[in-house]
Amino acid sequence: MSHYTANLRDIEFCLFDLLGREKVMGTSLYSDVDRDTAMGMLEEVKRLCENDLAASFVEGDRVGAILNKETGNVTLPESFKKSYKAYVDGEWWRVDAPVELGGMKIPPSVRWAIAEMVLGSNPAIHIYASGYAFAQVAYVLGTEEQKKIAKLMVDKHWGATMQLTEPDAGSDVGAGRTKAVQQPDGTWHITGTKRYITSGDADFYDNVVHFVLARREGGGPGTKGLSLFLIPKFMFDFETGEMGKRNGVFVTALEDKMGLNVSATCEVNLGEHEPAVGYLLGEVHEGIAQMFKVIEFARMMVGTKAIATLSAGYLQALSYAKTRVQGPDLTKAADKASPRVTIINHPDVRRMLMTMRSLTEAGRAVAYATAAQIDLSHKAKTPEARGLANKRVGLLTPIAKGWCTEASQEVTSLGVQIHGGMGFIEETGAAQHQRDARILTIYEGTTGIQALDLVGRKTLFDQGAAMADLVQQMRDDLAKHGHAVNQTQQHNMAEAIDGLESCYQLLLEQAPDDVMFAGSVSYDLLMLSGYVCGAWQMVRSADLVASEDNQRFVANKLATAAYYLDHILPRFEFHRRSIVAGSDSVMAIDADDM
Repeated sequence: MSHYTANLRDIEFCLFDLLGREKVMGTSLYSDVDRDTAMGMLEEVKRLCENDLAASFVEGDRVGAILNKETGNVTLPESFKKSYKAYVDGEWWRVDAPVELGGMKIPPSVRWAIAEMVLGSNPAIHIYASGYAFAQVAYVLGTEEQKKIAKLMVDKHWGATMQLTEPDAGSDVGAGRTKAVQQPDGTWHITGTKRYITSGDADFYDNVVHFVLARREGGGPGTKGLSLFLIPKFMFDFETGEMGKRNGVFVTALEDKMGLNVSATCEVNLGEHEPAVGYLLGEVHEGIAQMFKVIEFARMMVGTKAIATLSAGYLQALSYAKTRVQGPDLTKAADKASPRVTIINHPDVRRMLMTMRSLTEAGRAVAYATAAQIDLSHKAKTPEARGLANKRVGLLTPIAKGWCTEASQEVTSLGVQIHGGMGFIEETGAAQHQRDARILTIYEGTTGIQALDLVGRKTLFDQGAAMADLVQQMRDDLAKHGHAVNQTQQHNMAEAIDGLESCYQLLLEQAPDDVMFAGSVSYDLLMLSGYVCGAWQMVRSADLVASEDNQRFVANKLATAAYYLDHILPRFEFHRRSIVAGSDSVMAIDADDM
């Protein structure tokens, strides 16, 4: 069996039954896409992912990316390049490209459903193909001349990177020291070193356009002094795309990582031996605001990668549990002559599988609910409606990224556990899922950064208005859909919503007087929010699945929702108590004594 099987049935349920995405299809902006068209696309992507893309997953990990230190060029395994070519030749890059440059007119929710399968089968392919999404940013924010760069990025299938991190400036982006000096011809020369740069180079690109944050000459301290520059690997003719001389941007090292080895994570030097020529994006010094357009895409991608890993890890563990024979049937354990059974018959294995399954389905629903709000932000007919949708996207994105990636750590670990000793052996692939997943809670903003974003920019900044709106939505949906679960589960859900609300009220009360409070409880607030959001979607799922014709699917969805509400949702109480405890014991020991 391949490491990857797409759960298209649950993807379809999330898109259409749970979130009603057909409502945005077939009209105006998405007039060429209806449910049948979307499902046809997803079926084709499923076939591509389970075969052509998955084929190089293992070799990509074993061989990895290789750097020629003399040239600064990165080469990748031939099998991986074949998989990447299959993705490009299938023209699935069009889902991320600007519509004006040949991109597909499809709802973002469908776009992210496609991305889930690509990321689950061979995540580095989607990562290397991010250039098309980056071109969108260059096209929207760039000058008329810079729009030509975006067009070339799409037409020529160039790569792209986002470069924020430096050796001494990780999450603290404002500490960056990379410098930019304007030249008489209007270009800029950039000097500095960037680290942990994803997809810094590849030998299937003719060119790479680096999106680099740098401090302009005379720019003040912190993030306000940073500007965003487009720096190509090779200079080029803006009209024809004809390649010119090598620019002064070189990959100088590859990180030796625990996972995702075929994705080249690079150290990049700018301007050490010759000028690194860059173009100021939009000819405005709004680097952080502009880069956040890239970061938002990247965070959604990581959250989607998390649910893709959840799903792949669960389905692989399920397949193993159905074939691995070990131990007697407990109902016949007294009979020493009774035949051995597959491990899926054992309650503890079933517990692990149900935990994996319920977290996967809840995580997918939360991520797709976020994507559905992106749909609304594009389709909304009034500025007010767009504003509300954007606020909901802003609130849900750190939850989708933070909570789902934390769930991926648990689920991939359980996948190894179900395999037993064979899970510790690379042969099964379970270990690779866990190794690859470990980065998800770290890059594009750690879980801690997502948590601070949730409590700071998304809650304290608006005095909890967006969260209050979400809480009311949950209450309304519980009243409308709660009849599909039993009374105890309804009560527990109502209690969890109340607990969520009270914790955010406590944040609003304590944060102004206790500078350490928000940082001390932010992780717990994010995790509590994730578990309650997951329960919210599982309650809705339990009701809305009733319209399905496939009674087996209905029964399984109801059972999964019940397990989540019985065994996963109670985790919110752990986090609630931690939040109520506050900051005192967190900060009680002096730093020198830790």
